[in-house]
Parts: sequence; C-alpha cells; structure tokens
Amino acid sequence: MTHPSSPPDLKENPRVWVITEGMAGTENQCLGVAESLGIPFTTHRVSLNQPWKALSPWLGWELSATFCPPLLPPWPDVLIASGRKSIAASRYIKKQSCGKTFTVQIQDPRVPPTQFDLVAVPEHDPTRGENVIVTNATPNRITAKELARAKEEFAYLFEKLPATRIAVMIGGSTKTYKITQDDINTIMGRILPLSRANSLMISTSRRTGDDNTARLKKKLDIPHVYFWDGGHPNPYMGMLAWADVILVTNDSTSMISDAATTGKPVYVLPLVKTTYRQQLLVDNLERYGAIRPFSGKIDHWTYPPLNDSAAIAAVIREKSGLFVK
Repeated sequence: MTHPSSPPDLKENPRVWVITEGMAGTENQCLGVAESLGIPFTTHRVSLNQPWKALSPWLGWELSATFCPPLLPPWPDVLIASGRKSIAASRYIKKQSCGKTFTVQIQDPRVPPTQFDLVAVPEHDPTRGENVIVTNATPNRITAKELARAKEEFAYLFEKLPATRIAVMIGGSTKTYKITQDDINTIMGRILPLSRANSLMISTSRRTGDDNTARLKKKLDIPHVYFWDGGHPNPYMGMLAWADVILVTNDSTSMISDAATTGKPVYVLPLVKTTYRQQLLVDNLERYGAIRPFSGKIDHWTYPPLNDSAAIAAVIREKSGLFVK
C-alpha cells in the first residue's frame, strides 16, 4: 500500500496502524482519517477468538491469544481503529506498548472514552468527554483531489450524460427494518419523474437485494439513465464527482455523510423506518444546510463541504506529540 510521503513537520517517522473488523463502512472511516494525516500507514483486519469474540469489549483481559491473526510488535505510534472487535485490539496494543501508542477510536465505542487517547464521534452519537472530538457526520475518504481523480477516471461513463446529472444512491434493509416491494415501488415512483428532464446515475447496494435491484434496473432501462448493480469497477466515486445533485436513501449514515462531503445539494429519500440516531444525523445535516428532504422538485444550493476526516487528523497531529508544534 502506497501513501503520500511524510510532511516536513514530523518530529520523526511514526508508525501508523489502522485496525478494523473489515467492514467496509467503518474501515473507510478509519482510512479517511489515516489518509488525511498524509503519512504512510498499514491496515490490519482482526477477528477475535472465543470468549472475546462473544464478550468483547466487556470482557477485557486481552491476551496475544485473543486475536486472529496475532498482533505483533513493533507497536505503532498511532493506532486508528473502529468497530466493536477493534476495541480489544486498541486496549491490548496500548498495554503492550506501555502506553506509548496514541490510540484513536472512531465511532462511539460504547465503553468509557478514557480507555483511549482520542475518541471521534459524530454529533448524533451521545458520548462526550475531554478526549472526545465531535464531528458533523462520519469521516470518509472523500476529498476534492479524490473527486477530481474520479471525475477523470469515470468520464467515459458520465460525461455524455446531459445535465442536470442526478446521482441516486439506493441502500436497503437494516438491522431494524427489512425493505418491502412497496418500499421499492415508492422509490421508483419518486425517481422516474426526474428522468424526464435530467440524467440519472443510479447505484444499489447488497442490502437492496438482488430481486429489488433487478426490478429497479428493468423499470429504469430508459434513455439518459446509467444503472450500476455491482459490476467492476465500482463507479461510486465517479457518480459523486459527476453529480450536480445527489439523492440518498435514509438508511445509510455513511452514504449521507459521503454525499454531504461533496458540497453539492443532497436530498434524502425515505426508504426505511429510521432509528433515533439515523434521524438525528439527518436532522443535524439539515440544520447544517447540506441536505433537504425530497419533495419531488430539484433545487441548487451551496454549503461548506463536510471535512470530518481532516478535522480528526488535525487533532491527532496536535495531541499525539509526533508533530512539531
């Protein structure tokens, strides 16, 4: 894995690790923060052996036998981690490094934040403390530079689509709600009228379900519509880069946060019954000016793009002691 060379304000050449469970959503949050540091890093994906697998993070007493694959020194100077299983790794590495590793936990760990050097939570999560940084939404890997790269990479797909280009990001079932055919019919009923005067770039996810994706694709097989249903390469970043307006279903905090990082108008489409935390994110970003509920009409507005990854990286630089003041 190749990353930008170290900036000149480093006191030394720190070793930076990212540790996750391998879930794309949480891993991308960590990667976004690590990339914003602008120094090399290594990514580790961990799983836990029993009984830690079932009882972490509440069991504690982490040992070398806790992790698969094993975690071995030399220990990192900075550890950026996210996910329930990564909490055990953060505590273990902190102990094994005799407290020298600066541990950063992304997302609400649901354990006391004092177990880490820094905790970064979005505004819709409740954890607060002296070592807690609160961001507008969830961090991600989206930057102006990355959007420019993606726009060039995926020009062959999208540059000939007539404006206004609308990216439509469709998620699906969650832990608390399973989408139905009626939900999909409602989404189709809201998307189809937009195709009369705009071009559409549509993406579904694994959570949409194969049958629902097939139904959407068949119904939207019309001019000026690009439909991505899981092939390679994934044009997700290209859609965000080429979009003039973005529509996102309300089930995914990650997709909503990604869209609001572009600085482009974002509409939220109701798809699932949202949890309290999901609705808090929507409400917070609506107050921020990034998103609006979709009523069928497309408007254009501006707002400062979210920059949560860079904000967290700035605090790491300040607090870790690895950078020149």
